[in-house]
This record gives sequence, C-alpha cells and structure tokens, in this order.
Amino acid sequence: MKIISTTKAPAAIGPYSQAIRIGNLVYTSGQIPIDPTTGTFVEGGIKEQTRQSLTNIKAILEEAGLSMSNVVKTTVFMADMNDFADMNAVYAEFFSEPYPARSAVAVKTLPKGALVEIEVLAVHAE
Repeated sequence: MKIISTTKAPAAIGPYSQAIRIGNLVYTSGQIPIDPTTGTFVEGGIKEQTRQSLTNIKAILEEAGLSMSNVVKTTVFMADMNDFADMNAVYAEFFSEPYPARSAVAVKTLPKGALVEIEVLAVHAE
C-alpha cells in the first residue's frame, strides 16, 4: 500500500489520505471544489465546482503517475440533481472514450456546503 499526496490538490481535512495505491489500483478520496492555492471554494456554481473537483483529482492522479484516461470508475455526489446537466457538461471535458463507469447521486449535504464531490478509481497499467 502506498499513500498518494500532493500539494497541487487540497490537503485532507480529516483523518484520510488524498489517495491510496494498492497494487495497480488507485482509490482517491472524494474531492470537493477547494482551490489548493487559497484553501477556499472556487467562486461560481456547479460548473466551476465540478471543474475544480476534477482538477484536484487530475493532480492527485498525476502524482500517482496516472492521467484521467486511467480512471475506470467515478462516483459523483451532488447536492441537487437539478445540476446534473451542467455537471455532466464539465465532466465531459475531462474524459474521453472509452468513458469510465459512473454513479451520480444526490445527497442531503456535502462537506463545507459543496455542490459536488467526486471520487475515482483508477488502474495503473504495469
């Protein structure tokens, strides 16, 4: 097991790691839209928050020697399912075919009042 950590993504705000690599699998913790340079949420709505969450994931994967093309499964948690189309439009900017499997669910609340939180499972091809 290897801990993955980078300053290019927000530091963990609790007792967890940004990501864990076990064998050829990398599991990221859920990423909310915190800008790692300021430590605060990005300004804007669901589109800006989705972009920052995925940018944070991209930075964590790069630290692990991976890219978004290594992602095989994503889970998207949203505060409001009415934001799905806007989230999906930004999400499509980060992935290309073959697309990873995905679950998208609405939840009552997210950490710090975020509109979106995203986690991924990526495969390290060896």
